[in-house]
Amino acid sequence: MVWKLSRSSSRVGLAWRVGDRPLGSCQYRVLTISLMGVASLLWFPGVLPAAWQQQIAGADKAGAAAGVDLQASPTEETLISVNDVLFVQVFDVEQMTREYRVSGGGGIDFPLLPQPVQVAGLTPQRAAQAIAQKCIEAGVLSHPQISVTIRESRLHSVSVGGAVKNPQIYPVFGRIALLDILTQAGGVADDAGPVVIITRGEVSRRALAAEGGNAQAAGDAPPAPATVNINLKRLAETGDPSLNVAVYPGDHVTVPRAGVVYVVGAVGRPGAFLLSDARQDMTVLRALALAGSLGPWAKSKKAVLLRPDPSAPKGRDEIPINLQAMLKGEISDRPLQSNDILFVPDSTMLKALHRGADITAMGVSYAGAAAVMP
Repeated sequence: MVWKLSRSSSRVGLAWRVGDRPLGSCQYRVLTISLMGVASLLWFPGVLPAAWQQQIAGADKAGAAAGVDLQASPTEETLISVNDVLFVQVFDVEQMTREYRVSGGGGIDFPLLPQPVQVAGLTPQRAAQAIAQKCIEAGVLSHPQISVTIRESRLHSVSVGGAVKNPQIYPVFGRIALLDILTQAGGVADDAGPVVIITRGEVSRRALAAEGGNAQAAGDAPPAPATVNINLKRLAETGDPSLNVAVYPGDHVTVPRAGVVYVVGAVGRPGAFLLSDARQDMTVLRALALAGSLGPWAKSKKAVLLRPDPSAPKGRDEIPINLQAMLKGEISDRPLQSNDILFVPDSTMLKALHRGADITAMGVSYAGAAAVMP
């Protein structure tokens, strides 16, 4: 077989020849298909049938059974979510090449397979391997070559709300560290509480369940919880990797606002005070100090702590507080809870005496000034 350059007045082309005879159209097609097959094997050396089958056989069986292999899903890769629309291409099998929607159970109904293939929480590459493995096990295809791409997605985002500077929904196509998603939200606000709450979505529950299943088989870990509370202050101060947990598409991250206590009545600066950072262990005396201490006519022995209590007759408990004895150290300080109200009454008599003394002083001053006038 030789290459021969043919020339004409209008074109330059290549002609196939065997000896002195040109190839026929049928021979030309057979030869072209053969060369295309060789080229595809050279271009995709990692998907040879033998290598493909060996790669699938070496995959983690527990992860394949659960439909998730967390360790094979790097943070930068996209994860498949429930209700995603996937385009599955099965090479040389046009009947199976089409779009599939991931069901609420996390699987897709693949032709000729008795049960859905679980793909939620997988990367497209791992989903393709899972489908191929199921086809081999069911005897549908002997050497499947499959690719998976995500056409549509509804859950590739994380909702960040509460006490953050930019609460909104952020696009996330794979797992991301908690601190990274909080940074995207502009960081926490000044009135942020001490914890952050992560409510797990479908993707994270499946991914963490698979990881927990492997750990449980080794006797290392309990099932993954649906809600996770993280000590935000400790995470920010120490950067503890165990607290910087992974967040997945479909999760909800909430930073609750810090609680508030109120000090009203005969104090220097009545108002509301946040239970944030160092004030988490707020007490009566600390709240009193923030409120500018007692006023000159405060009835320090008759203060009342109003604490919300739905079971109480008025919806709150009224706890008497002797501030005078507490200030002298005769009784111990009392911790406050969120939404507590410390009420310090005033003495109407003392206030009247105080005002009367002011009036008397003003009258004396006026009389003295009149006496020295000419």
